[in-house]
Amino acid sequence: MPQYDSLAFHEKALVTRAYRQEILASNLANADTPHYKARDVQFADLMQQRLMGFQVNPRLEVARTANAHLASEPGAEWDSPNLLYRTPLQPALDGNTVDPDTERAHFAQNTMMLQAAIEFFGSSIKSRIQAITGQPG
Repeated sequence: MPQYDSLAFHEKALVTRAYRQEILASNLANADTPHYKARDVQFADLMQQRLMGFQVNPRLEVARTANAHLASEPGAEWDSPNLLYRTPLQPALDGNTVDPDTERAHFAQNTMMLQAAIEFFGSSIKSRIQAITGQPG
């Protein structure tokens, strides 16, 4: 049985929440982009994969066959196999599947969860420092 490390857990939760936040922000930023498909990840599934030590976002090499092609951003995770695409309730005529109201709701909810993850991580570090230094909480 693997040893439980609360700092590693909190770090993975922070990274996973931040990754989801980037995806949701991208959806909102592309609400008016023709043919843009709204994306998301299942936080619980992605978190479980990260805790199990799976490589969640393997890097794919993007080939540039012409100088006019844009290079992929270093660290871009658009190629993640964990990305899901939303099915819109009413797709736009231009093929865009972003529903701004739905995306704002998901973004706000994830923001609260991200803030909670930050506070849990900070609390875990603080309690370890107190234990090491012998100072009362």
